[in-house]
Amino acid sequence: MSEFIKIYPENPNPKEINKVVNILRKGGLIIYPTDTVYGLGCDITNTKALEKIARIKGVKLAKANWSFICADLSNLSDYVRQIDSATFKILKRALPGPYTFILPGNNNLPKEFKKKKTVGIRVPDNSIARSLVEVLGNPIISTSIRDEDTVLEYTTDPELIYEKWKNLVDVVIDGGYGDNVGSTVIDLSEDEPIIVREGKGSLDIF
Repeated sequence: MSEFIKIYPENPNPKEINKVVNILRKGGLIIYPTDTVYGLGCDITNTKALEKIARIKGVKLAKANWSFICADLSNLSDYVRQIDSATFKILKRALPGPYTFILPGNNNLPKEFKKKKTVGIRVPDNSIARSLVEVLGNPIISTSIRDEDTVLEYTTDPELIYEKWKNLVDVVIDGGYGDNVGSTVIDLSEDEPIIVREGKGSLDIF
């Protein structure tokens, strides 16, 4: 059964962050807060963990469209091809924030994602998610935990999330109530920005 760990977003406790990061390094799966909905994630460099998430989500790993949570824009060049200054300005204006940006991937992507031409990048305005990535030293996968409920698309209460997921993951982080609206998804891999999904992030900044 998984651990239920309380972490305060205003000031994440380094001891608790390290505890979760050690579990990620061993191939563990975690559920963690973002600035939108709660996400299911693992270390992007751990194939076994990625395969586990693919099984849970009922998708083939090669076809999975998951985004990467990054701590900031400094590691962007690790996974993304050279982007022009106009694109960088958009990213700088929007992040950290409730957006997922689809960008052209490069050859450094983990082997499971090598066939993909693009990658979804998130820098959430949530200090727990960003602290995890900073301490881990590379991104974690982000895929939202949707609800089968027809009214509620996303569960927002961490205790209810724990009840439902405790036998599937290694850790559920309680970072307070989540949102029930996903991120705004914008494709920046072509000449003009394309809005793929309107979510929490305002479109006014574009």
